[in-house]
Amino acid sequence: PWMSEPVPPLPARSTGAHAEVCVIGAGIAGVTTAYCLMKEGRSVILLDDSQPGGGMTERTTAHLSNAIDAGYVEIERLHGRSGARLAAQSHTAAIDWIEKTAKEAGIACDFLRLDGYLCAATPDDSQRIKDEWMAVLRAGLTDVEHVAQLPGPFSQNGACLRFPRQAQFHPLKYLGGLVEALRQGGCRAFSGAHVTTVESGKQVRVETSQGCVVTADAVVVATNTPINNMVTIHTKQAAYITYVIGARIPAEAVEPALWWDTLDPYHYVRTQRRSVPGGGEEVLLIVGGEDHKAGQADDAEIRYGRLEAWARKHIPAMGTVAYRWSGQVMESVDGLAFIGRNPGDAENIYIATGDCGMGMTHGTIAGLLLTDLIMGRDCAWASLYNPSRQPVRAMGQFVRESLNVVAQYADWVTKGDVESEEEIANEQGAVLRDGLTKIAAYRDADGALHTCSAVCPHLNCIVSWNHSEHTWDCPCHGSRFDCFGKVLNGPAI
Repeated sequence: PWMSEPVPPLPARSTGAHAEVCVIGAGIAGVTTAYCLMKEGRSVILLDDSQPGGGMTERTTAHLSNAIDAGYVEIERLHGRSGARLAAQSHTAAIDWIEKTAKEAGIACDFLRLDGYLCAATPDDSQRIKDEWMAVLRAGLTDVEHVAQLPGPFSQNGACLRFPRQAQFHPLKYLGGLVEALRQGGCRAFSGAHVTTVESGKQVRVETSQGCVVTADAVVVATNTPINNMVTIHTKQAAYITYVIGARIPAEAVEPALWWDTLDPYHYVRTQRRSVPGGGEEVLLIVGGEDHKAGQADDAEIRYGRLEAWARKHIPAMGTVAYRWSGQVMESVDGLAFIGRNPGDAENIYIATGDCGMGMTHGTIAGLLLTDLIMGRDCAWASLYNPSRQPVRAMGQFVRESLNVVAQYADWVTKGDVESEEEIANEQGAVLRDGLTKIAAYRDADGALHTCSAVCPHLNCIVSWNHSEHTWDCPCHGSRFDCFGKVLNGPAI
């Protein structure tokens, strides 16, 4: 339901330029950072390969929450009580900042304050809910309530936590408003700028495949996953695909709220009220979940079906599914984003990544935190989100994800998906073995075959075909390519 919303288009950049700060990536993190720096009086150039929001921002379900996806029990274990308190403070501040900015900039983005509920998935989870409540209170969210029985469609298993003053909004309406504010404020923002090089120096040199060179005193790489970091960050986070459905429901079927359950992967639910042609309004139920490692499953139809079955079990009044889409989530091994100076790089190169399923608040935190760093100010959140932090307490997860990546290289010695190109149907793709290497082959609607290397140019994993999205997905670090091999999402450039 978001992707049809027009965002102000950006002109292409074909000549060189200089700015105090160059921001690469026009999603929520990049646009927020550019906006904050512009308000500080810095000259900013914003570059994006596509148009604003055209990456993962348009695929979010736009929950604005301080209920951390990993849970406060886990965040406290990994980051200590002080870290849990800073996580709660920063995500709360992000929601407040979005609300304040939308009002000040006059952005009509359907921002709505509402309650959020963490619900037990089974009756056996009641103690887990209580433990989480205690950790939430220790993190300073003292207004969160333990509810023994939640009225409504998600009440089957009893216990839940009520998080007050959560929020939701329309992500592209909001992003479009920020982009318009950037234009009016004099920020130079451009599309069609596919960045291929970020070269360190007193002045950072940014090159695009279109031949444009931008120099800047500082650079922020906000490309969902960093394109300027070959290995370090990618060993500390992993790409997961998550699925979403949207269906019309009667307005009285559920109260406006956010819901999450305790399954792993968990379900996340919200509603969206919107105008319909000819007048009037309709309410959509938006349900997400069924996550898996990117490039390591190709069963979207089954996962969409399970989402629909789960939703109908809880809300029998749900109508026909009108929307289906997937997004990619970068999960850090310790439950929080990586925001700050790029490890091993010059002090004037920054990154924002590791959204952990909370991209809208983590992206907003990135704008606030990176602005403080670039302006030379102290920020209480800096050490918590420092990309150079060592996830010592998350070593088990680090090892599991690392072994998973290593296992993917076995695809080099396996057969192809099919024996010959004749087996590939129109508008489908498959990997073919060609001697010692593999070929990614796609047959278009007219029957013409298009081929390219199946080796991801990031760290040489073999990509796999995604039948649902018609993309080639890397099972190691989440790079994605269109059916003809053009890169859509990093870390591959």
